[in-house]
Amino acid sequence: ISSPFFPLNSSWDAAYERELQTFQDIGDTGEIWFGEESMVRIIRWLEKHKVPLDSSVLDIGTGNGVLLVELAKSGYMNLTGIDYSPSAIQLSEKVREKEGMSNIKLKVEDFLAPSAELSGFDICIDKGTFDAISLDPSDAVGKRKLYVGSLCRALRPEGFFLITSCNWTKEELLNEFREGFEILEELPTPKFCFGGRIGNSVTALVFQRK
Repeated sequence: ISSPFFPLNSSWDAAYERELQTFQDIGDTGEIWFGEESMVRIIRWLEKHKVPLDSSVLDIGTGNGVLLVELAKSGYMNLTGIDYSPSAIQLSEKVREKEGMSNIKLKVEDFLAPSAELSGFDICIDKGTFDAISLDPSDAVGKRKLYVGSLCRALRPEGFFLITSCNWTKEELLNEFREGFEILEELPTPKFCFGGRIGNSVTALVFQRK
């Protein structure tokens, strides 16, 4: 998510409908959640660790699908994006077509109630979706548990989970994903200074499924 101001769940579709219309009008793909540096950070990590280009990658809450396009441009071939908003998937399909990336698979899926097809991925990536679920006013705790269960099913044993969050600290994320996952690495993110204290506005972690 590109700013600290998240729309309520009921307005996600409306937000993506507006972005879809804008894309159709002027070719603008809309917001890149956490900015372009967040995509560069993910791709650099995959390249640094020589993750094979045929690894299966799932983008959870793909939005406009721009991350998948950048992964495809970097040579990754087995890419899937899901979003529970049909308008988001429509937008990502338009972006995919514009970029000529026909090998990117896109589908409407609710990650909290996923289809059986969402399993066995080598890599799962989340930029802001866990944040959005965490802010849901109706049973956020229960939904976070559902998310972790879905992630365990979607990711193969020893697969990697890369999460970018502006709501959670490293310690909080370690606690949220303690069941079934172990931390591999914290990725460097921009720092800010407030009241003489230095902190991170964004947390980016890599977990491995046990």
